[in-house]
Amino acid sequence: MMKKSVKLLLGLLFVVGVTCFSANAQTALEKKALYSALSVGNESALDKQMSVIKQLKGKQAEAFEGALLMRKSALLKVPVQKLNMFKQGAKLLEASINREPQNAEYRFLRLMIQENAPKVVGYNKNITEDVSAVKNNYRSLPAETQQAIVAYSKSSKSLKGLK
Repeated sequence: MMKKSVKLLLGLLFVVGVTCFSANAQTALEKKALYSALSVGNESALDKQMSVIKQLKGKQAEAFEGALLMRKSALLKVPVQKLNMFKQGAKLLEASINREPQNAEYRFLRLMIQENAPKVVGYNKNITEDVSAVKNNYRSLPAETQQAIVAYSKSSKSLKGLK
């Protein structure tokens, strides 16, 4: 009787462990695709990532949705629509940063947007503090985020020379 319960318990722990590992692997793939969509700026890739983000729950979803909206706003034709979508995205991303000001990944998202946003929208006031947050916390970020930062640093004025 005891052996049977131990085997059952070990089997259950194995299933839970495999499930957790699969969930973490899937998250890494989604982030890689998300950062790719943000860098390329292809409308269908951005839309696909937006639908993935809409399925997620939690605080991270809001920050990523904000960044995707801001990036997608550049693809719109009507200036008023561009500005409205940009502002909607900025509101989401800023709320995430205000809730978790030490989150370097959110700061990286904002840095990417700030460096590439048109000057006329005035979304460039936190570049210095975001660069500092990204550099200071780089090693503690997930591997897929580190890879995205290194890739972005090759074209970034603020993150030049980051390794």
